[in-house]
Amino acid sequence: MISSSKLKSVDFYRKIPRDLTEASLSGAGLSIIAALSMMFLFGMELNDYMTVNTSTAVVVDRSPDGEFLRIDFNISFPSLSCEFASVDVSDILGTNRLNITKTVRKFSIDPNLKSTGAEYHSGPIPMVSKHGDDFEEESGDGSVLLTAASFDKYSHQYPILAVNFYAPWCYWSNRLRPSWEKTAKVIRERYDPEIDGRILLGKVDCTEQFNLCKRHHIQGYPSIRIFRKGSDVREDHGHHDHESYYGERDADSLVAAMETLVASIPNISHELALEDKSKLQIDAVKRPAPSTSGCRIEGFVRVKKVPGNLIVSARSGAHSFDASLMNVSHLVSHFSFGKQLSSKMYSEMKRLTPLLGGSHDRLADKSYIISHDDNKANVTIEHYLQLVKTEIVTRKSSKQLKLFEEYEYTAHSSLVHSPDIPVAKFHFEPSPMQVLVTEIPKSFSHFITNLCAIIGGVFTVAGILDSILHNTMRLVKKVELGKQF
Repeated sequence: MISSSKLKSVDFYRKIPRDLTEASLSGAGLSIIAALSMMFLFGMELNDYMTVNTSTAVVVDRSPDGEFLRIDFNISFPSLSCEFASVDVSDILGTNRLNITKTVRKFSIDPNLKSTGAEYHSGPIPMVSKHGDDFEEESGDGSVLLTAASFDKYSHQYPILAVNFYAPWCYWSNRLRPSWEKTAKVIRERYDPEIDGRILLGKVDCTEQFNLCKRHHIQGYPSIRIFRKGSDVREDHGHHDHESYYGERDADSLVAAMETLVASIPNISHELALEDKSKLQIDAVKRPAPSTSGCRIEGFVRVKKVPGNLIVSARSGAHSFDASLMNVSHLVSHFSFGKQLSSKMYSEMKRLTPLLGGSHDRLADKSYIISHDDNKANVTIEHYLQLVKTEIVTRKSSKQLKLFEEYEYTAHSSLVHSPDIPVAKFHFEPSPMQVLVTEIPKSFSHFITNLCAIIGGVFTVAGILDSILHNTMRLVKKVELGKQF
């Protein structure tokens, strides 16, 4: 066995008897300073250990081929009707998707951008195969020419008022006119307005009755609307709830549609007809007409990660639009790229990279309003967006937070005059490079090593200073004593 005397020989920290040590006032001062220094340096080292350190690198976008990019948006158009509003997507690879409805919702809004009802279901882009009948128009008109002064009179007099809002310069309006007049004559013969009084067919020239067409939010020609007596909204200029007809436009199809409308109304007084109004079945070719001239479009689309366009415009395969009257002014409430981050992921992102997030929704709450005058007609509003992907890797154990993406973008907007139908265009261009942010974890052993270095270093330096100070004071005393002899 090893004796205690031999074991004591390996003691690195040999003790000096307390009787052989001497305390001094200067040593006490240095000890206090050394202790405070240790505490201060310990706090700094602990703060550095708790601080997040990241490394940032710019690398080629690592997204796999064929991956799609999500675009979320909420845009309000105070002057574009939901009836024809279409969300289209195209890109440089030839992708062209029109009137996306599966992931897009529309709500009619008033000029103050407030919703006026439930979601508006516009359905597919109006397409008509039969735009009219191929025969010469007979002499005389079967429909009644309505004006702003006579419209309310007829709409309150007949349970069903079918109106053709047209423009003389419109090709589709001219195709419809012969079949519309023939239909009006057939319906007049079968249901005499003076005797039967259940239905009347009329027409409105929107170039002459501009205010009347504007009041009923007519933006495409021809627009066939079906007004029902008894659904007046008195505080809104006597407006009626009404429907838009999108069916075939030959005389036989129109007559059949009018017959369906009349069949639901008994041939008795108008008061009784009002009670049975709710029993009318709405065909697939009829949808509620927009109650206001504005539209809020919200939802998302998925696009390829290549330069492309998201376009909002008025679109129809069977209507004409007056480009000089179209106004695509809009307010962007939200427009962002990529997956929506949860609150937990967003707080984690801000912890790692406080500067990120400021350009995630760059267009939010920005308005692009055009006053509709002669100088601002036919104006397309274009937004040029350049986006950069940021990929963040954290040290958290949760799989959700190990890796997530965030897209920042710049935005430049301009007004462009064009002879075509005005549109709101969002041109996006993803960068081929991405920013990779990686959190660098700190070793606990490194933290302990630094603490030991702080304690040992401060203690050693303080000891050296105390020794120098003590020896200096002794030397001074010796010199003073030498002077006295």
